[in-house]
Amino acid sequence: MDMRDTKLYCDEEQLRPGERWWNMDSPPFVSVVIPMYNESTCIRECLDSLISQDYPVDRLEVLVVDGQSDDGSRNLVLELAREYGLIRLLDNPKRITAAAMNIGVQNARGDVITILSAHSYVAGDFISQNVAYLSKTGVACVGGPIHSISRSFLGNAISLAMSSPFGVGNALFRYSQKEQYVDTVAFGAYRRQVFDEIGLFDEFLVYNEDDEFNYRLRKHGGKIFLTPAIKSFYHTKMSLRQLSKQYFRYALGKVRVIQRHPEVASIRPFVPFTLVSVLLISGPLGMLSPVFLWAFLSLLASYLTVSLLFSLRISARNGWKYLSVLPVVFACLHFSYGLGFLIGLLRLGVRPNHQNGAAYCQILTEASGSLYRGKN
Repeated sequence: MDMRDTKLYCDEEQLRPGERWWNMDSPPFVSVVIPMYNESTCIRECLDSLISQDYPVDRLEVLVVDGQSDDGSRNLVLELAREYGLIRLLDNPKRITAAAMNIGVQNARGDVITILSAHSYVAGDFISQNVAYLSKTGVACVGGPIHSISRSFLGNAISLAMSSPFGVGNALFRYSQKEQYVDTVAFGAYRRQVFDEIGLFDEFLVYNEDDEFNYRLRKHGGKIFLTPAIKSFYHTKMSLRQLSKQYFRYALGKVRVIQRHPEVASIRPFVPFTLVSVLLISGPLGMLSPVFLWAFLSLLASYLTVSLLFSLRISARNGWKYLSVLPVVFACLHFSYGLGFLIGLLRLGVRPNHQNGAAYCQILTEASGSLYRGKN
């Protein structure tokens, strides 16, 4: 069924001036779903930002879905839940993000359901802006660009790289400051009817479950609107090892999404995949043939030149102290993703189905060293 047939969505121009989807004298109830696993350093800041919203507190609930944390995160949430009735703690025995999201959605009472990372916090008008733009545009989902932040020098360099088109390609939700329709957003606010129409998040996707969900949303006629008026702040990884594991896993998940929906494939994930593949092939062969050696050195030199140019541009705006480390961060992003995509294609070459999802999870566990991932 085309979702537009349900009258849940319409184009912005179809709304008359001043028309709203809700009577703002009685604003919609909003549920915020937060998957969590071992987030003792960030969860309080995240929840404090939600407690401090300018939205009516009696029209808001926060559902923290915990994947059996063992670092004190649960106690922090329970402490705040005793003080603030809008917070609830739910359990996620499967310990994967998609399952946490689904548990949250199934327990949510809201007309609007927002997915948020425990590794983030939001502006004081985050909820009200989400509701306003859902009402104003008539779309299925709205969100804003995430502002990557960190508490360390290397973390700040990682944040700058992740906020650069060279670092993350056309992932507009990471850097765009323009209002526009997009393919996906990081912390989307959805009309509840979306889940009634297209179902829940795919729990066989250990990673990239939100990308796949947003693809199904668009396939069924829904639109996703990005606006810089909706502000959130995301704590990036603080080491190259953490960053490489994160993007390696993202790439594994991307392969799985493409296997499920081949039509979703775009050029973006294939760029780092091609870079890594050509270097891995031409490097060893370069010891046997000058043609392959020339190809290897030419591609490597071209990549390093472009990386240095972007590093110079970013450092000129944010501080020359980052110039020495940004090329390393870019390489970590691109080579980790490219290698993950390559291994994903090699190890997951046979399209998994719903019956062998457990085997797929086991492959990812062996490949990346951990089953659970939040948006962090």
